[in-house]
Amino acid sequence: MAPHAPVRPTPPRSRWQRMAAPVATIGTIGALTVALHLRDPHSQGSWGFCPSAAMGFYCPGCGGLRAVNDLSNLQVVDAASSNLAFVVALPFILAGLAVWTVDRWRGHRRRVPMAVVSRVALTGLALVAVFTVVRNLSGSWLAP
Repeated sequence: MAPHAPVRPTPPRSRWQRMAAPVATIGTIGALTVALHLRDPHSQGSWGFCPSAAMGFYCPGCGGLRAVNDLSNLQVVDAASSNLAFVVALPFILAGLAVWTVDRWRGHRRRVPMAVVSRVALTGLALVAVFTVVRNLSGSWLAP
């Protein structure tokens, strides 16, 4: 049986290498937000069609493009009318992006216990399921 080769530690990544993913992610989100600001999704068919809405069912994302457009025009109430779940989730999404970016900048690797990740994921899925059911009820004010 051959002896195991010594494990070489990987060299530390430079700040620019660590920042590549957050910068690419934030840049892509920014570019898509500008595109949604310039090409209004409120116009029928401007961004194609939603297959679930065409079948008469509003998915949890229906109205999300309109909500981003409304937010880019500083119309928070209109954005909430388009997709309330997105507007409520947005501060948490932005906070997560900020923490990820700062951690990468500082070279810090955050460890989140799997139990916490599981609880948050299950709670989020349950909230999205309830939101989807309620927005599809007849006469619901949550419909986009």
